[in-house]
Amino acid sequence: MELFKATNFDFLGKKWPFIIASLILTAAGLVSLAAKGGPKYGIEFKGGMLMTVKFQSTPPVEQVRSVLASALSSPPSVQTFENGSNEIEIGTEGADDATLSKNRQIVLDTLVKTFGQPGNGKLDLNNASAGQVADRLRDPLQKAGVSLTDPQVNDLGSAIVGWRDQRGGLISSLDQLSAAAGVTPKILEVVKQQAYIAPYTAARNIEIVGPKVGAELRSQAINATLLALAGMLVYIWFRFEWIYGVGAVIAVFHDTIITIGLFSLFDKEISLTVIAALLTLVGYSMNDTIVIFDRVRENLSLNRREKLEDVINRSVNQTLSRTVMTSGLTFLTVIALFLFGGPVLHGFSFALVAGIIVGTYSSVFVASPIVLFWHNWADARRKAAPAVAASAPVVKAAASAPKPQAGKGSVRAAK
Repeated sequence: MELFKATNFDFLGKKWPFIIASLILTAAGLVSLAAKGGPKYGIEFKGGMLMTVKFQSTPPVEQVRSVLASALSSPPSVQTFENGSNEIEIGTEGADDATLSKNRQIVLDTLVKTFGQPGNGKLDLNNASAGQVADRLRDPLQKAGVSLTDPQVNDLGSAIVGWRDQRGGLISSLDQLSAAAGVTPKILEVVKQQAYIAPYTAARNIEIVGPKVGAELRSQAINATLLALAGMLVYIWFRFEWIYGVGAVIAVFHDTIITIGLFSLFDKEISLTVIAALLTLVGYSMNDTIVIFDRVRENLSLNRREKLEDVINRSVNQTLSRTVMTSGLTFLTVIALFLFGGPVLHGFSFALVAGIIVGTYSSVFVASPIVLFWHNWADARRKAAPAVAASAPVVKAAASAPKPQAGKGSVRAAK
């Protein structure tokens, strides 16, 4: 399928606006990274405790930040999500696993004291596990005359918690449990006596990563990216020539640096899913560049006398339909993921959205100009070499001619 037929756009003639835009984005990203002391790493890389808390209504962010700052030894990070959900993310740092586990328990206890009902002795059904629900209901059900075996009570706890989790992990009223499987009116009455509903849920989405593990993951992520680039450079070197590999790798570095710079400018965290997106971007951008270079090689073999700039322009025009279809359809997919994928996939989709835009134009306006510049420079050197060689004998002959000796001619004439 061809969207464009017999196009003849002068892509290389329009390269400077894109190169200038790349330089501005790169400079802005590097300045932001330097000002902030490097990328903003996620919990997987820097080590710490990360907890996602979901509220039934708009989260009281300032209240949460205030009570946790008083309870913890160091101020926590409390952030909202951009998708408009009633969720906040609480992060704490720690020097070791024991400190992180202690911080986790402090955060949970502080949330209970602030938003729960710690003094009534009841179970918080929005933050309880299936086992906790079953253990809490077992004896009261027997006293209420509800004869259930232990496995049946365990199944009841799983049914209540499963029904809650299917509705986002939060319920606003215990009466809603009447729709859960196995909950009879008599069982519901016992549940109301033994449980209550807190306006938040937190215990089911907690991550703890030690600083040592985070440093190892960060090192492995950097090594994986660099090894991928090195392997691609070697592959293109053998398939085409070394300058094509250099151009492709510089273009991929360009894409990666700009994407990381955008994460710094927008104050977004770099997590393991973002690293996966960057590696996906590396492969995607490299594949687009190789398609263009492969067409350049084919066209050069057909007409070796044609100017390289014209060959590259013609090759880009010939692959334009393929580039628009693949990049366009992929872009629509990641845009949908960015808008509707939720907070978990937000960083991953943001990296792909930025990377596809930057990676698509870098194959044309960054990698190709590098190859063209190198060949023009090499051709200029080759043309200059014969001119220097031709002028060298004349200079040598002039230098070797005997110089007249002053005084000898006049003496002989006098004689």
